[in-house]
Amino acid sequence: MFKFSTLMISQSIDARGLNCPIPVMKAKNDITALIASQMLEVFLSDPASLRDMDAMYRSTRSILLSSEDQTDGSFYFLIETK
Repeated sequence: MFKFSTLMISQSIDARGLNCPIPVMKAKNDITALIASQMLEVFLSDPASLRDMDAMYRSTRSILLSSEDQTDGSFYFLIETK
């Protein structure tokens, strides 16, 4: 996993156990509230959210820094705002 200091991450969302579209909606709400260059990390477990997460960070003109499958079956995203 790509490691970042928790001081660099501005917001964290743990949406594991929630079904699409809720994880994506939470991420979009938080991304739009952050200022440029802040980072949002998102943990989710619903595979249906993966495609929508990709569309969400592109539509908000954010940068995906890391995306990884976790050992517990969940997914991790680290997104930087623009």
